[in-house]
Amino acid sequence: MSLSVLSRQDKEKVIHRLLIQAPPGEFVNAFDDLCLLIRDEKLMHHQGECAGHQHCQKYCVPLCIDGNPVLLSHHNVMGDFRFFDYQSKLSFRFDLLQNQLRDIQSHGIIRNETEYLRSVVMCALKLYVNDHYPNGNCNVLRKTVKNKEFLIACIEDHSYDNGECWNGLWKSKWIFQVNPFLTQVTGRIFVQAHYFRCVNLHVEVSKDLKESLEVVNQAQLALSFARLVEEQENKFQAAVIEELQELSNEALRKILRRDLPVTRTLIDWQRILSDLNLVMYPKLGYVIYSRSVLCNWII
Repeated sequence: MSLSVLSRQDKEKVIHRLLIQAPPGEFVNAFDDLCLLIRDEKLMHHQGECAGHQHCQKYCVPLCIDGNPVLLSHHNVMGDFRFFDYQSKLSFRFDLLQNQLRDIQSHGIIRNETEYLRSVVMCALKLYVNDHYPNGNCNVLRKTVKNKEFLIACIEDHSYDNGECWNGLWKSKWIFQVNPFLTQVTGRIFVQAHYFRCVNLHVEVSKDLKESLEVVNQAQLALSFARLVEEQENKFQAAVIEELQELSNEALRKILRRDLPVTRTLIDWQRILSDLNLVMYPKLGYVIYSRSVLCNWII
């Protein structure tokens, strides 16, 4: 059905649904493409603002305030399209399409034991992120639910390269209640990759976790929490790499006409050709050598 025959309300639903489906790092591209189809600047601006706000929450979009990284998520949403940052004590709107902060306002926070613990956990988590991520960002937030204090830690790193036709995102979220003796940590690790050269390939992998931590003091809790995150994320990464390698091997076996062994050893074809005195046939040697390089690259 053509968009021209849809009512305005139906158009809004279609536009919003398409924008929400945009992979991380591709929201602006999806918006620009839809603008060429819709040709209604007012409608697109409104839907872009709404969908962009949800996109920021869904994918923990990072930005920088006063030199400090801030991750946007639904945990630091204030309403009316505003976010709050505990580090800078500022609330603001964020225009994803223009990549700009707007309507910045100062806010006070209550200085108590939970706020001090939040700062300590933030320091420990930042050390871990700086050691393990090329361009990682992290944030630790406070939340009160039914008079119970919670800390929410978010980690994000990404690599967006539209020129090479691929984008990738790693993010994780960890929540635990501030208890005196024992606390339970619930976490979720999420990885998404999008490859769109010749094919449109989406890969999403996630894992939910639940662990317990003993609480002795704030410094011990912060260090134990950072070690727990490191241990679980390392296990998850190793499992993902192993699963992808198995998938690669299975795909290769289906492509090959015969079930050949996969040795993962680079064959020195030049030496073999010399030993067999095939140097007098450079064209044949080049063909064999080229195919061996290709096979080893695929394997």
